[in-house]
Amino acid sequence: MAKVVVKQTGSPIRRRYDQRETLVGLGLNKLNRVRELEDTPAVRGMIAKVAHLVQVVEERA
Repeated sequence: MAKVVVKQTGSPIRRRYDQRETLVGLGLNKLNRVRELEDTPAVRGMIAKVAHLVQVVEERA
């Protein structure tokens, strides 16, 4: 299955509760932390929700 590498670039401080929980759901909770996740519609939706706090580093086939 395809993978997507995501890096947290923004702080969850002073963000809405659901955005903080979305970061935790992605496995991110500290700045510059990187996670490799499966590229599914659910994960893409979570990334879109917190796009201002994360950066897609790489997409692997």
